[in-house]
Amino acid sequence: MKVTFALFIVIMATVGVFTAVSCSRKNERTQPVKEVGTAEKAGAALDRASVKTGEALNTAAEKTGEALNTAAEKTSDVAKSAAEATKDATSRAAKKTGEVLESAGESLEKTGEDMQE
Repeated sequence: MKVTFALFIVIMATVGVFTAVSCSRKNERTQPVKEVGTAEKAGAALDRASVKTGEALNTAAEKTGEALNTAAEKTSDVAKSAAEATKDATSRAAKKTGEVLESAGESLEKTGEDMQE
């Protein structure tokens, strides 16, 4: 009887160990604790990266806007200078043309007087 009882205890202990092992495996499979933590960490990292990217894009847009404004001001100044230079050159050319026409008129007048004589 002692041998039968010892055999019964050994079989029951083996069944208990197998049950405990199989239950712990099911819990690990149905509740992957490490995977949830990893997913949360990855999500938080993506959130931080998107915030940093947004801030960088905003900074770049602001700097680009400032550069465009500066370029527009410089372009306006250059255009004004070019307009003034063109105006001066046109004025000088008109004056020179007037002088040439005046001298041509005087020549024609002399020629006319010479022909009348």
